[in-house]
Amino acid sequence: MAPTTVPTVTLNNGVTVPQLGFGVFQVPDPETTAAVTAALEAGYRSIDTAAIYGNETGVGRALADSGIARDELFVTTKLWNADQGYDATLRAFDASLAKLGLDHVDLYLIHWPTPARDLYRESWKAIEKLAADGRIRAAGVSNFQPRHLDRLVADSDLVPAVNQIELHPGLQQAELRAAHDRLGIATEAWSPLAQGAVLQDEAITTIAARHGKSPAQVVLRWHLQLGNVVIPKSVTPARIRENLDVFDFALTDEEMTAVAALDRDLRTGPHPDELN
Repeated sequence: MAPTTVPTVTLNNGVTVPQLGFGVFQVPDPETTAAVTAALEAGYRSIDTAAIYGNETGVGRALADSGIARDELFVTTKLWNADQGYDATLRAFDASLAKLGLDHVDLYLIHWPTPARDLYRESWKAIEKLAADGRIRAAGVSNFQPRHLDRLVADSDLVPAVNQIELHPGLQQAELRAAHDRLGIATEAWSPLAQGAVLQDEAITTIAARHGKSPAQVVLRWHLQLGNVVIPKSVTPARIRENLDVFDFALTDEEMTAVAALDRDLRTGPHPDELN
């Protein structure tokens, strides 16, 4: 499948991101190179990693070996909680860049707000500098709640381009998505399949049977039609390819409504107000 089949989302600074990318959360570094290579061969061009995943080196190796031009790739990494603060952020960014073997990243995110430590505004000032220096094409956050976003925006001329949040049919985050719309922030979904927890839901299996698609493909299609950027993770080449094969069908309004009815505050990860 050619990478041109993946639609893009235009961020608030004009940078475009492929709407469907590849995540490497919980993939051990030695396995990461093979997984990312399989994803690139399947047609993915957006790769999402993070310092805490411990696999930036494996991602970088796959990117270097791929022979794909740098401007065709969209690479995201994230600042870990222990590295927040102005100077620490700049050092952590340099370390991530060295592991990735790149001279810039396309998107750099503050991984969690860690509100009790209250360093995310200082970290954002450092990210403003990195953006101004051209070392990151877009700046964003992850797991931020509406009030965290409002504090950042009140304090800075740089509005986050993206907020990457846990989002899937079981946790639809309506209030947060409304805040994104208000502020001009793109919504990016991590754990888009709820680590499989929603794939047995009758509404989803029924829609999948109707379209001749897998439940995972139905959920990814739901995300795309909502306008979310989405980064499913897999280490299985067949599943990696299957997750990208979601552009030849569409959910009806009734099917979108049936999936919307599955919202039930189902979290697979920590609550952002409680992780410090």
